[in-house]
Amino acid sequence: MKKTKISIIGAGFVGSTSAYAIMIAGLASEIVIVDVNHQKAEAEAMDLSHGAAFVKPVLVTAGKIEDTKDSDIIVITAGVGPRPNETRLDIIAKNYQIFKDMIPSLVALSPESILLVVSNPVDVLTYITYKLSGFPAHRVIGSGTVLDTSRLRYVLSNKMIIDARNVHSYVIGEHGDSEIVTWSITDIGGSSIEEYSRNLGFEFNDDIKDSIQSEVRNAAYEIINRKGHTNYAVGLSIRRIVEAIVRNEQSILTVSCLLEGQYGIEDVYLALPCIVNQKGISRILTNPLSEKEVNELKSSAEILKKVIQDANV
Repeated sequence: MKKTKISIIGAGFVGSTSAYAIMIAGLASEIVIVDVNHQKAEAEAMDLSHGAAFVKPVLVTAGKIEDTKDSDIIVITAGVGPRPNETRLDIIAKNYQIFKDMIPSLVALSPESILLVVSNPVDVLTYITYKLSGFPAHRVIGSGTVLDTSRLRYVLSNKMIIDARNVHSYVIGEHGDSEIVTWSITDIGGSSIEEYSRNLGFEFNDDIKDSIQSEVRNAAYEIINRKGHTNYAVGLSIRRIVEAIVRNEQSILTVSCLLEGQYGIEDVYLALPCIVNQKGISRILTNPLSEKEVNELKSSAEILKKVIQDANV
């Protein structure tokens, strides 16, 4: 059986939780954790390794950039995260220099790897990674709105009294303030969200939609304001993406991808439903969205293009 080496850049809350989730799922034969604070990386690797008797065999080590050589997947969580009252777009300048120093070294050591960017603002930093790496776009993936989509399904599952896994809907666009809920293609058990709610005895109107979209959009800010960071659900979302790659699942996930004409949008990374397999992104899906949703997606793209332009990428 082929061994899978996964390197995680950044041993903070997100990086360490992702390593934990990947380890529990048995997705890697080797996990390398890299951080500028090497002692922190060593501590995380040691702590994880002490659970070796409870999981499938995996070598967990702390390393330097050179120890990521021949990685199959590189998960990038390094960088400065959002502080309370900061948006993801506020921190682009702080992370751009970090990536300019880091990405060329990583790709030189693992030229066949898939790069999975998690650091925020994820869409912009994934685009920067794509430009700096020289990799084909299908091997440079952002975590996108995989987590936002899960948050949406959770909120709707509570509202509709149904298992979250049976709610079919997506959050697309920017992972952030301009993200869009695809109400026009949302369904539960084959019924539209409006029809399903009527069967429960209430009208699923625009006010409810706006309230749910606001709750999903602001979820990260609410958690950060209470405990200073998010880590558990994002760690699980990273595990989910890695799982789709390692197991060649052909799964549909709303990862951040390079748009090349979809919905009339080009040269920007945004989240859309994509088929994810061992090669990275196999195909980008273009669902029949409403005119309003398409216009909102275009506006989201323009916001991110402006940030990229201001960063001189």
